[in-house]
Amino acid sequence: MAGLSAWFWNERFWLPHNVTWADLENPAPGVEYPKAGHLFTALPLALGIFVVRILFERFIAGPCARSLHIHQGAGRRAQPNAVLEKVFTSITKNPDSRHLDGLSKQLDWEVRKVQRWFRHRRNQDKPSTHTKFCESMWRFTFYLCIFTYGFQFLWQSPWMWDTRHCWYGYPYQDFLIMFIHHLATVSLISFSYVNNMARVGSLVLCVHDASDFLLEAAKMTNYAKYQRLCDFLFIVFSVAFFITRLVIYPIWVLNSTMFESWAIVGPYPSWWLFNVLLLVLQVLHIIWSYLIARIAIKAILRGKVGNDVRSDIESSSEDELASPTQGFKTSPHPCKGENGTNGHCASAKARAQNHNSW
Repeated sequence: MAGLSAWFWNERFWLPHNVTWADLENPAPGVEYPKAGHLFTALPLALGIFVVRILFERFIAGPCARSLHIHQGAGRRAQPNAVLEKVFTSITKNPDSRHLDGLSKQLDWEVRKVQRWFRHRRNQDKPSTHTKFCESMWRFTFYLCIFTYGFQFLWQSPWMWDTRHCWYGYPYQDFLIMFIHHLATVSLISFSYVNNMARVGSLVLCVHDASDFLLEAAKMTNYAKYQRLCDFLFIVFSVAFFITRLVIYPIWVLNSTMFESWAIVGPYPSWWLFNVLLLVLQVLHIIWSYLIARIAIKAILRGKVGNDVRSDIESSSEDELASPTQGFKTSPHPCKGENGTNGHCASAKARAQNHNSW
């Protein structure tokens, strides 16, 4: 284990030349450098945030939802049936025509009745509009607070205006206060914290937090059925996303991490890994932007943002009219949902994210 630990924490990988871990472990009085052990604080902090979220959704978001007439609907539950429940949990939630015919004969039910049971059973597992509104209100509040805090702090920091200050005196930068802000992400920011790239990490966070709260605001207005406001906020989110991820991020952040740091500090092994991760993130930005642009264009052409993939009520036309055994064709017009923005944006990000994503 000692050999593995020594290999993992190799100074020549994590730190620039002529810098050792010992240099960072014994700072001058009144100076504190980030340490990898600080990251363990994220565990109790995450638990605390989880508790705050539960209280927020119950005592703040819940009453707000009810004031907007978004109530918790019980929905129609599927009647108990051991045979269908076993198929649903262990074989398929969306049976094809072969399964439907077999179950119809086994239970002596009409095919349409079997389809209806599976539709009701699937709807039981979907979150209600009330639940999704409370989730979005929590994320909106959290993202807005984190972004406001970070932007207020960066506004007073010299590297906000001149990114070369991220590398002056590196890695001897006293920045314990940014530790709380760094806990907002997991992988890339944890990496930046271990090798004390806290300043440039704060710039990355600022760029990525700038548009998230707008998306959650659009979701909330969509759940409250303020469609025009939802569409407006979604377009604003799209523009903010494009500007921050496709313009500011490469010009402001990547330029600093790849070129200014090369000139001031010079490259070393973890420098290469850090920049590769940032470039991978930029590729994801391009993919997300393409998907969001498609949604925005469709919203403009249709006059509203489209359906939500987590819609509370699954339309009967989706499976009953599409059944090959009934000889009908699916309508060319999609069923009208009530939760458009969340579904599209969630699916757009889910196709490209790993969580944390950022």
